[in-house]
Amino acid sequence: MLRALYSSASGMEAQQMNLDVIANNLANVNTTGFKKSKIEFQDLLYQTKRQAGAEQGAGNQVPTSLQVGHGSRPVSTSKIFTSGEVAQTGEKLDIAIQGNGFFKVQRPDGSNAWTRDGGFKLNSTGGIVTSDGLPVLSFAGITIDSSTSSITIAPTGEVTVQRGSEQATQAGSVTLSRFANPAGLTSAGNNLYLETPASGTEETGTPGANGFGTLGQGYLELSNVKVVEEMVNLIKAQRAYEINSKAIQAADEMMQMSNRLRG
Repeated sequence: MLRALYSSASGMEAQQMNLDVIANNLANVNTTGFKKSKIEFQDLLYQTKRQAGAEQGAGNQVPTSLQVGHGSRPVSTSKIFTSGEVAQTGEKLDIAIQGNGFFKVQRPDGSNAWTRDGGFKLNSTGGIVTSDGLPVLSFAGITIDSSTSSITIAPTGEVTVQRGSEQATQAGSVTLSRFANPAGLTSAGNNLYLETPASGTEETGTPGANGFGTLGQGYLELSNVKVVEEMVNLIKAQRAYEINSKAIQAADEMMQMSNRLRG
């Protein structure tokens, strides 16, 4: 019965973390470019009381084993990089990636990070930055000065600007980044991801070529969280937590009955 107490306690702890993941998904249902997380569990060690295939005499073998588990534990949380819906904003520097790819940005310490959030702005020098003011390296070499009257970003990344009555000229091209295992990226907050050994090294390319996604100017990619799906997961987690607490209560009552019999 002590085993039942510890097994059920491990189940409650696992479901508590499951609830944390679901709550974070729901909290970011309106976060631009957010990718929902999923949690995975494993069972713990087993105590084997009888091994399958053990000899029972006269050449007979036990067809199945007799094992008792010791609960469960969470082993990973991973991002699901399915595309979210896109919403039209009309802003010239709002850019949605439709398909595979990330924008590359530079953090204050000089290190690189990657994001799916394409809500960009201009800084005081005409550079393209994130909402937090981080330079967008995917737009490296492209500057939009105060004389620019319009900017056009093609689905394949070509950036064309027009200054006053002058003829439109190409200011450069946007590049995208991708990873062999995007689920191996580390979430750093502020809609940023960091490279890890599990993600593989960055590969850059042109939008629309070699499997990279295309760009949609005037659009933003929304979160891929589905509220109904998360609410179902929330109910399942709540019921699992509840049934584990009832198992603890049942084990406790059985122990009390056993103690009374001994008395």
